[in-house]
Parts: sequence; C-alpha cells; structure tokens
Amino acid sequence: MSARWFRRGHSAALGRDEGAMRRMLKWGRTMACACTLMGAMVGMTLLPDRAHATAPRDVVFEHLTWTEIRDALAQGWTSVIIPVGGTEQSGPFIAVGKHNVRATVLSQRIAHEVGHMLVAPTIAYVPEGGTSPRTSHMRFAGTLSIPPAVFRELVTGAAESLRVQGFRRIVLLGDHGGYQKDLRTVAQVLNRRWAGTGAHVVYLGAYYDVVAGSYADYLRRRGLGADVGTHADLSDTSLMLAVQPDMVRQDALHHAALPGPSQGVYGGDPRPASAALGQVGTDMQVTAAVRALQTDQNGPISP
Repeated sequence: MSARWFRRGHSAALGRDEGAMRRMLKWGRTMACACTLMGAMVGMTLLPDRAHATAPRDVVFEHLTWTEIRDALAQGWTSVIIPVGGTEQSGPFIAVGKHNVRATVLSQRIAHEVGHMLVAPTIAYVPEGGTSPRTSHMRFAGTLSIPPAVFRELVTGAAESLRVQGFRRIVLLGDHGGYQKDLRTVAQVLNRRWAGTGAHVVYLGAYYDVVAGSYADYLRRRGLGADVGTHADLSDTSLMLAVQPDMVRQDALHHAALPGPSQGVYGGDPRPASAALGQVGTDMQVTAAVRALQTDQNGPISP
C-alpha cells in the first residue's frame, strides 16, 4: 500500500467521521430544544397561570374548588353575598326552609346581574324566639333558633373569613324580618373595624324592604289588600310559589278554611296566592338589590 493511497483513505475516513459527528451534534441540539419546549409546556399545564385564569364556572361558592375561588379573586371577583335565611314555621302550607331557599335563589340572580360577584353558603340558623319558655315561632314544631348575640357573631365570623381571603365587598342579604336590625349592626361594627383596609360591608336592606313596601302596594292596587298580612300570608306564599312551588302544599291550601295565628299565619288570606303574583315580587326584590349595589357609596370594588 502506498503512502499516498493511505493518506487519501485516512482523510476520507476522517471526513466521514467529522460529518457523522456534526450530524450527531445537530441532532443532539434539536433534541435538547425539543425537551426544553416540552418541559415548558408541561410546566404551563401543571402550574396555574393566574394572569390568564378564566371566570369561575359558577357564582355559587360551594360549587367551586379553593383554587377556582383563588383565581376568581385574582380576576377581580372580590364581591360576595352572604345570604341569610332561617328555619321557621310558615303556617301549615309552606315548608320550614322557605327563607333559606328564597335567599339562596334570589342571591344568585342578583350576583349574575351585578357581575364579578360570588354567593357564599346561606345561613340557616337565626333568632326565631326563645326556647324556655318557647316564644314567637319557637312555639311551633320545625323552628330552629339561636340567640341574637350568637347570630351576630356567626355573621361576623363569616364576613371576617371572607375578608382575609381577599374579598373586598361583603353583602349581607336577609330574607326574614326578625334579624334585620342585627345585620345592620354587624355591618356598622365591621365597617368601623375595617376602616382603612379597603374592605367594607353592605347591609342590603333594600332587598327585604320591598316585601312590606312596593310589593305590598302592588298587591293592594290589584284589590288584594285584605289578603296582605305579615307572615305566611298571600305575599309570603306567592313569593314561595314563584321561587320553588313544591315548597307550598297547594292542594291543602286551596281546600283549607281561612288559617289564623293558631296555625302560624299572621294576617291576610294565603289562599289566592299564585306564582304569577310572586314573580312580580321577586323581580322587585332583585331589581331593588341590584340598584342598591350599583349605587353603593363605597363603589363596587370589582371591575
């Protein structure tokens, strides 16, 4: 073998090896880039991107995960309603959860209309009378009552727990008349306590005031003034029929004699009640509540 031939063969082999090495290096760089890209994509999938979080799938607090609530807050959903109901007798024809159902359903309507607002769990335990001796609604089976001071602390604790999470407007909405003064007191105390924190409480009295105000006036204009009372009457029964009709024992109601205080019905005649009449009242309540929140002097904290 000549030296010249050897040198040519050796150079060719080196060329082939260098080409192979260059191809291997290029392939390695390509794979490294691909791995980096895949890692970034996996990271984007596993880690929450709060800047691009979507709106919550529901306004109902209990239907969301804690991370969905956290992301909703980051997106400006910093208003929340605490609905307050009550578990009490409402005559022989309306189920005892009347206030809980109405406060829950109508709060959700209000939240949807106002926007950027969630609805906390409804408080079902409220002052309903004494237990020893039994007074007020506690004279009837099916009523649950807690002392007013305990109730105020309960509402205060719920509001405080929402504030420390980042909610900036906490709305107290009560469907029952007996504790309205307590809700107002809680709002006043917390607003003094929270001064300078950027958070405030709204006592939404406008929602409840409709029942004895503009709605009662509407029923009177319809010639139904004699049927308007204060509890489990035409107004109360119609509002329940509009929200959840199966909470009213309609067959028994329409075949009953006029019920009175001994049966837990205070004033008026509930028998002419209808869902159509109740729809007018619930619409009035929602409209009044939305208007009050839109004109909140502290301004809507949410965008």
